[in-house]
Amino acid sequence: MKFLTDNWMLISIAIASGGMLVWPLIAGSMNAGALNASGAVQLINREKAVVVDICEPAEFGAGHVTGAKNIPLADLEAKLPGVVRNKALPLILVCASGARSGRAVAIAKKLGYEQAQSLSGGLKAWKDANLPVEKT
Repeated sequence: MKFLTDNWMLISIAIASGGMLVWPLIAGSMNAGALNASGAVQLINREKAVVVDICEPAEFGAGHVTGAKNIPLADLEAKLPGVVRNKALPLILVCASGARSGRAVAIAKKLGYEQAQSLSGGLKAWKDANLPVEKT
């Protein structure tokens, strides 16, 4: 017990550094439904994933992932089953920054799209990876 009281500062530093080592694992598991740009390209090419942009029509017109379908987040629950009929296909949900698409994944999974994922970083990450963008 004397060792613990004499070396409390070293012990607290060891615990804090261990926590910092474990934090990326914990944070990564919380964002399990997110997908990076290269992973999205692989899903599109290998598994025929459907890309759904949940931005408003004006944002969508300014630029979107090539071949993406536009369903604004407010209309997602009502319109997604009509646009993407095959619930077995992977579904990639995209917004401008990746913030709204996390909510969209929860809606899609509630509707039965078990392979729904969010594009981490959104359209910005897609552009940063120098991937093609369409404008309407």
